[in-house]
Amino acid sequence: MSMTEVSADHPYSPAFVAAGLVFVSGALSVDATGVPVPGRMAALDAAVDRMVERLATVGDELKDVVKLTYFVTDLSLREEANRQFERLFDAPRPARTFVEVSGLPYGATVEIDAVAAVDARA
Repeated sequence: MSMTEVSADHPYSPAFVAAGLVFVSGALSVDATGVPVPGRMAALDAAVDRMVERLATVGDELKDVVKLTYFVTDLSLREEANRQFERLFDAPRPARTFVEVSGLPYGATVEIDAVAAVDARA
């Protein structure tokens, strides 16, 4: 089962549309099978990949994101996250919050949630 499916373990929607916005549930730095991805940039990229998969469940794409929140277990990931942000988004870039937490599910080191605008082409 993928982490984009609703289940007893994950009883929430991967993404939810309301008031012209898409609210994307937190996406962890795990691979497609739920195994934590080691490394710094690899973990950041894995969390974005999972977030994009969740965004796609309602037909939106990365370009539609207007706000991201990064939860990390190591605040020193901030510089890598800044480089990732520059690589992923053209200016003006989405708003972002970056927060250190004591732990994340499944042994992940990064979790990213997002708010996106509903794709106008849909």
